[in-house]
Amino acid sequence: MITTIIKELYHTFKKPIQIGILLGIGLLILIPLVTYLFFVRDLSSKENILSRKSAGVILLDRNEKPFFTFYQAKQQNTVPITKITKDMQEAVISAEDRDFYNHRGFSVSGFGRAFLTNIREDEVSQGGSTITQQLVKNTLLSQDKSYLRKYQELFLAIEVDRRFSKEDILEMYLNTSYFGEGAYGVEDAAKTYFSKKASELSLAESALLTAVLPAPSALSPLTGNRDRAFERQKLILKLMEQEEFITAEERREAESEEVAFNPTTEDQNVKAPHFALMVKDELIKKYGEQRVARSGYTVKTTIDLEDQEFAETAVANQVTRLSRNKVTNAAAVGIDPQTGEVLILVGSHDWFNEENGKINMVIRPRQPGSSFKPLVYAAALEDRSITAATQLEDKPITYPDGYKPKNYDGKFRNEVLVRFALANSLNIPVLHVLEKIGIPEVISFAEKMGITSLKNPDDYGLSFALGAAEVPLIEMASAFGAFANEGNLIKPTTILDIKDKRGNVIFSHVPSEDQAVSHEVAFLISSILSDNAARADVFGGSLTLSRQAAVKTGTTEDYRDALTVGYTPSLVVGVWVGNNDNSPMDSIAGSSGAAPIWRTIMERMLAGTPVERFRQPTGVLTTQVCRENGLRAEVATSSAYSEFFLPGTLPRRTCTEGSPTPFVTETPTPTQSPENTPTPTPFVESPTPTPTSTPVPSISPEVTIIPLP
Repeated sequence: MITTIIKELYHTFKKPIQIGILLGIGLLILIPLVTYLFFVRDLSSKENILSRKSAGVILLDRNEKPFFTFYQAKQQNTVPITKITKDMQEAVISAEDRDFYNHRGFSVSGFGRAFLTNIREDEVSQGGSTITQQLVKNTLLSQDKSYLRKYQELFLAIEVDRRFSKEDILEMYLNTSYFGEGAYGVEDAAKTYFSKKASELSLAESALLTAVLPAPSALSPLTGNRDRAFERQKLILKLMEQEEFITAEERREAESEEVAFNPTTEDQNVKAPHFALMVKDELIKKYGEQRVARSGYTVKTTIDLEDQEFAETAVANQVTRLSRNKVTNAAAVGIDPQTGEVLILVGSHDWFNEENGKINMVIRPRQPGSSFKPLVYAAALEDRSITAATQLEDKPITYPDGYKPKNYDGKFRNEVLVRFALANSLNIPVLHVLEKIGIPEVISFAEKMGITSLKNPDDYGLSFALGAAEVPLIEMASAFGAFANEGNLIKPTTILDIKDKRGNVIFSHVPSEDQAVSHEVAFLISSILSDNAARADVFGGSLTLSRQAAVKTGTTEDYRDALTVGYTPSLVVGVWVGNNDNSPMDSIAGSSGAAPIWRTIMERMLAGTPVERFRQPTGVLTTQVCRENGLRAEVATSSAYSEFFLPGTLPRRTCTEGSPTPFVTETPTPTQSPENTPTPTPFVESPTPTPTSTPVPSISPEVTIIPLP
C-alpha cells in the first residue's frame, strides 16, 4: 500500500520534480560561470589578487564626526615566498591546511579532520577551509556565511589552484592574512610584533604569529590575551612535530625561547576608546573579524562626541579631587531610554593610566549597593505585595542564621512608610520586602529589566536586597531607563548604521522595546526617586537638579563602590566611583563621590532641552494618607500628604481607626476612579513634617555626609 502511494505521488509531481532538478542543475552550472566572468580579471595575476587588501573601519559620532579607526594597514609590504622563512610557511600549513600540497584547492578529508579536531579540547581549533579557500575569501569574496558564497569560494579555490603553483598560493595567503595590530601580511606582522623581517623569524616567532590568525585582536600578544596566544603557539609546534617539519628537540627549544616583543606604542585613537572597543566587539560578533578588517565600513555610532569629552573631563576631575580619599577610578554612562542609544561612555578616568585605565568599568560587574533597592521595591509593587504607603518595620531583628542587619547610622525608626524607606535608603525595611516576595521573584524581575548578570537564587542571602550581587553599571543604567521610559525596556546599542566601502547602508538600527514593568509601577518608582522633599533631610540638595529627575545612590560595604544612577524621561546617567582592585575608599559614598559627576553630566546634557515630567498613567489613583501610618486621611491636615496608588490598593481604614490593615483589593468605587480623582498634590511639593513615630535621621543610612568637593 505504501509503495502504491509513493508511486502515485511520484507520477503526480513527476514533472515539477523534474523541472526542479533541471533548474537546480542549471543554477549549479550558472553560478560558477557568472562567478568566473566576474572575477576573471582578478584571477589573471598574483599582483591583482594581492592588491585586494584591507580598507579598514572608521567610526563616526552621531553628528558624523570621525573619531576612531580600526584595521588601518600600517605598511602593506609584500614579500616573495623566498623571503619568508620555512618555519613560517610550515607553521601555517600545519595549523591551517595539512593537506595543502596534496589537494586541488578543496579537501574533503581536511574538512572531516577539522570537524573531529574541533571537538577535542587538546588540539588547535581548525576550520574546514583550505589555505586556498581562505585566500579566496580574504581577497575576492565577502565574509558572508551563506551557501552561495561557500559555493563560489569552492569553485574559485579550484580555479586558483589550477592557475597558480602551491608556492604562489602560499605566498599570496601569507601576504594578505590579517595578523592583528593593523598588520596585513607576514612582513608587516614580523615588524609590528618583533621589529624583524619575515626572513628573520625564528621557529617560536613563526608559530606565535600563526597562533593569532583565528582571532587577531583577541590573541594578539601585544594587546590581547598573551597567555592564550602562547598556549596556541605550543599546540602549533606539536602539530609541526607531528607533520615531521621539526624534531622534538626543536619543538622544546622553541617552547622555551624567550620571545622579545617590539615595544608597544600607543595608538593615535584617543577619543572615547572604551566605547570604540565596544563597537569593535559588536562588529566582530556580528560579522566576524576577518570580514570587518577588510570591509571598509563607515560606522555611525550613537555617541555624542562633545558630550563625551565633557563627561570624560568631569570624571577625571572628580577622581583628582577624591584622590586624597583613596579613590583611583570612576566611570560613567549615559543612555537615551527611549531609543537605547548610548550617548556617552567613560570606562575609566584615564585611558593611559597603566594600572586601571584600559579596563572598562562600565561593563565590569560590581556591587551596586543601595542603587539596587528600587528593583526590589518595584518587584513588590508589581505583584501588589506593597504600596507606596505600606508601613514597614524598622526595628532590631536577628535572623536564624545570626544575621543582625542595621541601618548605616545604627538607628532604628520603629515604623516607616515605603516612600520614606526607599527615598532615605533604609536597609531593614527593604529586607522585609525581600522576605515578602523572595529572591527568585526579584531576580526574575531584574532579568525583565535587562539585568542578565544575576545567578542562581541559592547563591544569595538577604544582603541581596542591599545590592550585594555584582551587576555592570551599564545594566543598572539600562534598568533605570525602563523606569524612565514608562516601563518599556530598550536594550543599549552603540551603532546607528553601517555603510560599506561603496556607501551602501548594510545595517540600520531599529529599536525594539519590551514591556519590562507596568507603566503604573514605573511611575510610582519615578515619583519616589524624584521626591526631593522626602530625601531632603538625608541628602540635602546633593541630588537635586534644575528640573525633576529620579535618582538613587548606592554605597557598598567598607566604601568599596559608590554609585549614582538617575534619570529624566529622556536621559539616564549612571556613575561609579571606586578602585578596580576592590580596595576600600576613605568614607566616599554614592552621594559624595558619584553624585557630583552625575549632576554635572545631567545638567550639561539636558541644557537647552524641554523640561519633562514623569507622566502619570490614568490608572494610578491618588488619595490623602497620614504620614504616621499610611492610612487614609479623612481631612487634609499638616500630617497628611497626597499619595499614589495602583488600582485596587487604596488603604481600607482611616488614620483614626487604629492599626493599619491590608489595602483594598476590590475594584475602587466610582468616587475613587481616575476620572473622579482630583489632581494629586505630590509628596514632593509639600514640606515634610517630622513623623511623630519616626525620628528624622540626621545622616544618611548608607553614607556619612561630608562636604562635597
